[in-house]
This record gives sequence, structure tokens and C-alpha cells, in this order.
Amino acid sequence: MNPSPELIRITRAQGGQVEVEGTFDAFAGHILLRAGFLSVPSLHSRSIRLPFGMGGDWENDQSTWAAQMLTTARYPVRLDPGLDTRRTPPGTPAGPVRPPAMTAQAPPPRAAHR
Repeated sequence: MNPSPELIRITRAQGGQVEVEGTFDAFAGHILLRAGFLSVPSLHSRSIRLPFGMGGDWENDQSTWAAQMLTTARYPVRLDPGLDTRRTPPGTPAGPVRPPAMTAQAPPPRAAHR
């Protein structure tokens, strides 16, 4: 369970890079590293971002995967809608759709054996 209720935000910055903002613990950091994010030193702290030049589709897939893993680990996450590759809106259960129910019908007649 996440001890810090602060929101983790995964966004595309003005320069085009995908960044993670917010405060999170070491476990959330490991989840982000597993999803392909890098921990990069900056002037005052460290920033978490995806590598440059991997392509928009790859960045979107990795961002969505990271958000799903963080959500599964019960971290509050906001994923930039432009990065979300899920086909269904968040909160909608994903899975196979059942076909419509059929009415009961009598079985077809059997052919007589000779």
C-alpha cells in the first residue's frame, strides 16, 4: 500500500519528452524503472523520464504500462490522455465480452442407424 497519497503524474512535457512528476517511494521508483523510465540527475534533484528517440508509440505503450503497474500497486496515478493506449476508458473492466444469450431450442433430430 502506498504510504504517500500524493498523485504520480505521467505527462509529455513541452519539449516532447515523457516525464514523471510527484513524490513517490522507492517501490514506485522500481516500478517506473521496470517500465523503461530512467532516473536522471538534474540541478536540484533527480528526474524520472523515458529515453529520448524511441518513438511516440513506444513512449505511449511504456507510459500506459507504467500507469497500470502503479495503479495495480495502489498508487494514485494520472496518465496524460495523449499517452494512454488502452482501448477502454479507465475503470471499465477489460476482458472478453460475452456473446448474447441464446434461447433454448430443441436439439436437431438424429438420423436413424442402420
